[in-house]
Amino acid sequence: MRPVFTGLAAALLGLLGLGGWWSAGERRWQGDLFCIGRPGTLWNGLAPLPPGLTPECPTYSRTYRAEVRRGEARVEMYRLPGWQPKALLDPFKRAGYGQLTDDALPGNYTAFLDRGGEMLQYHAVQEGETTLITISGQP
Repeated sequence: MRPVFTGLAAALLGLLGLGGWWSAGERRWQGDLFCIGRPGTLWNGLAPLPPGLTPECPTYSRTYRAEVRRGEARVEMYRLPGWQPKALLDPFKRAGYGQLTDDALPGNYTAFLDRGGEMLQYHAVQEGETTLITISGQP
């Protein structure tokens, strides 16, 4: 009887552990920062996140959230004080991304970056006294 009890206890502990792991993963996708794969880093580990940036994720579409979750799209957003549209370009350049475009309009800045065919769109917009930078591309 004791070996059966031990086996059942081990199976129950395993299921509880699996449930906890699954729950932690689900919490990420339900949370406000679902798009940030590796907190504290830029573009899922490309470089450490510079100080003074606050991560955000898009809130405008459940469909977009699902696309990010399925790995069909990737996006990271960061807010920082003042108008600093090019604040995150240097880490991408140090990681080997070449800048293909450099388009500025009042309160908007857009650049396309490429590293061996991996294309990213870098977009900064002035929102009041802050800059919101959005980086998007394929995973």
